[in-house]
Amino acid sequence: MENEIPPVNRVDLIHEELGHYVGQRIKVRANMGRSRIVERTGVLVQAHPSLFVIEVEERRGRKARQSYQYVDVLTGTVELFDANTNERMFDFEAVD
Repeated sequence: MENEIPPVNRVDLIHEELGHYVGQRIKVRANMGRSRIVERTGVLVQAHPSLFVIEVEERRGRKARQSYQYVDVLTGTVELFDANTNERMFDFEAVD
């Protein structure tokens, strides 16, 4: 247990890394439970200390904002991809 990186450090790492993507398009794949998976592509507009906000295009030119927590990225509930290359941005190993 001494060599284990505390989850808070990993959350800080995700926050820091996403800060570089503010203003850029990213794709989000979120597991909403009950076999419901939502995929959205939008612009990362804010990266707060515990969550980040993505602005997505809705019907008829309207825009909606979706927020997600870094912890969900860490646990794999939310996956982030580069919108241009479709490459996964974060890949964490499950910690026992």
